[in-house]
Amino acid sequence: MRFHTRKWIKPEDLNANGTLFGGRLLAWITEEAALYSIIQLENNKIVLKYMSEINFIHPVAQGDIVEIGIEVVRFGTSSITLKCEARNKMNHESIATVDQLIFVNLDGQGKPKYHGKTRVEFVKDRISAKDQS
Repeated sequence: MRFHTRKWIKPEDLNANGTLFGGRLLAWITEEAALYSIIQLENNKIVLKYMSEINFIHPVAQGDIVEIGIEVVRFGTSSITLKCEARNKMNHESIATVDQLIFVNLDGQGKPKYHGKTRVEFVKDRISAKDQS
């Protein structure tokens, strides 16, 4: 799993118990997964279709640094399925996991669109391929 985004837990991220508010973490996970999907599918018109259960494992305190990791589970014909883990950057303790986030690639009319992707691609490789052509 590749970890991309880091968040520093500030007072406004906390719940009444003084730990990270779960909704804030879910917003960060959803945003990171959406950005990852947009980059992989090369289309900024995507939508979250499904999110599996979220397993909250360890609490997070103010001052902790959370990092969010994404991994592709599979490519569908018009979708991409990801899994995600949020962990404490300093000790790699798992904070929460989501086994499935399914994003659908859309056309200009908001209908599912074939994307033709079958494997993870890195932007640096796309740039190198364009430079060689």
